Amino acid sequence: MRATECSFFKGDIMIQRLSRVQTIALGFLMIIAVGTVLLMLPIATKSGECSGFLNAFFTATSSTCVTGLVVVDTYSGWSLFGQAVILLLIQIGGLGFITIGVCFSIFLKRRIGLKERNLIQESMNTLQIGGTVRLVLKIVRYALIFEGVGAVLLMIRFIPQFGIAEGIWYGIFHSISAFCNAGFDLMGKFEPYSSLTLYYDDVLVNVVVMALIIIGGIGFIVWDDISKQKWNIKKYMLHTKIVLVMTLALIVVGSVCFYFFERENLASYDAKGQILASVFGAVTPRTAGFNTIDTGAYSEGGRLLTVVLMFIGGSPGSTAGGVKTTTMMVILLYAWSTLRNQNGLNIFGRRMDEDCIKKAATVFFINLLLAAGCSLMMAGVEKSLPLSDILMEVFSAIGTVGISTGITRDVTVFSKYMLIFLMYCGRIGSMSFALSFTEKRHNATVKLPIERITIG
Repeated sequence: MRATECSFFKGDIMIQRLSRVQTIALGFLMIIAVGTVLLMLPIATKSGECSGFLNAFFTATSSTCVTGLVVVDTYSGWSLFGQAVILLLIQIGGLGFITIGVCFSIFLKRRIGLKERNLIQESMNTLQIGGTVRLVLKIVRYALIFEGVGAVLLMIRFIPQFGIAEGIWYGIFHSISAFCNAGFDLMGKFEPYSSLTLYYDDVLVNVVVMALIIIGGIGFIVWDDISKQKWNIKKYMLHTKIVLVMTLALIVVGSVCFYFFERENLASYDAKGQILASVFGAVTPRTAGFNTIDTGAYSEGGRLLTVVLMFIGGSPGSTAGGVKTTTMMVILLYAWSTLRNQNGLNIFGRRMDEDCIKKAATVFFINLLLAAGCSLMMAGVEKSLPLSDILMEVFSAIGTVGISTGITRDVTVFSKYMLIFLMYCGRIGSMSFALSFTEKRHNATVKLPIERITIG
């Protein structure tokens, strides 16, 4: 990637010699910093006292990285102002600060140059630079439509429960949180850290929240392709086909496996509640963070399944985190083709290039190594906590999920900073984080001799 400049967002101040990846990483860091300052204000807490740096920093990072891990219950700890700040950070983090910056530039009638378009392409993970500005406008328009419809539908349930003003706020907050795959909730009004457990058998709330999670998690590129091709599936891009197939497979297989592992926890539910809880348990780990049954009561099999789903996450160019569905599909197909001694990686009548395979393998193993390394360090510090709880927390952070067994607020300061680091890496992408330090490439003029080694 070439070095570039980013001028919009900064007025006349130019950030020179920053690559696109570095600009995105720095931008998210700046948003987190502003959010931290706002949440440290006394007006942001219900007690009227300063929340303290770590709580504000953790919450701002979790909000901007659309994770949902919390050290303070969102309803009980934060005032209406604090909740509004969190919601704004979620929206910016979900759509991406580059998207918001482009919208402001267009509103101010400023020209979007080639360098800015390159930055948009990087942040959106689009396949081509042409039409990126139109794509940004389409993303914002569709996001507002989906969030608006979701909010209205949720208001049908919340207004009778909480009254008009509070019911409207609850509808808006949970719709944006679900669409952006954030997992923040205001259900601490009933019981702190309870998430959506009171609505485990509510069809309206479950279906709306799951639909928003899935729509937000399939990615902006897929939206654009579907809007152009409608129901003409044969004309869908290969990317769209892979995303849709993997998403459907993970939901179906995940739901069946979740019911199998958690059938004892679901035994007291009726058939409707069991179906809704099973499907919700497969959808929310990718990567929303809501829960309708107590995650602390998950079986060991249920926890492992959740960790796997959190690690996979959503799709590229979406509001979700994880290594992404396309990465997992490439890894699986490559392993399968190798076992069958096939040349190349073929799917849906197309062949993938070698760079795609290399990038998928790099993303997969960087995330795995980060999660494994941080798990080991946390296990050494949090010796009183079960390893399964630590693994849930770590994979939830790096996958920007937000599902927790309840240990987030109880871990040491070291572990909280570790989780903050993982949430940040998970949002900008672990590979992007690494590239932000090592992006200057030096092509060797002389190649070293080849020597084979034994594998397997």
